[in-house]
Amino acid sequence: MGAKDELGRRGEELAAAFLAHGGYRIVARNWRCRQGEIDIVARRGDDLVFVEVKTRTSVSHGHPFEAITVRKLARLRRLAAAWCGANPGRYAGIRIDVVAVIAPRNAPVSIEHLEGVF
Repeated sequence: MGAKDELGRRGEELAAAFLAHGGYRIVARNWRCRQGEIDIVARRGDDLVFVEVKTRTSVSHGHPFEAITVRKLARLRRLAAAWCGANPGRYAGIRIDVVAVIAPRNAPVSIEHLEGVF
C-alpha cells in the first residue's frame, strides 16, 4: 500500500471515530458501486449522511475542503442516489458532509466537519 493510500485510510479511521464521538452511527464504510465509492455513510437521529473524507499532511497545497469541486459534488450526489436505491429506507433528511483531516507526521491531528455541502 502506498503512502497516499495509507494516509487516506488513516484519515477515514480518524473521521469515523470523530463522527461516532459526535453522535453519528456509522452505517457503511468505503461503499462501492459502478459510479465510485462513498467514504462513510452515517446516521444521526433520523438523518442519513454521506461523508466525503479529505486527508492531507499539511495545507501547503491548499485546505482539504478546496478539493471539493462542483464536479466532485455532482459525483457524490450520484453516489448518494445509488446508495439510497440499493438500501431503501425512510429518513427525515439526507445530506452530504465533508470531513477534512490534517494529519502532520509529528504534530497533533486537526479535524473539521462541514455539514450539508449539498
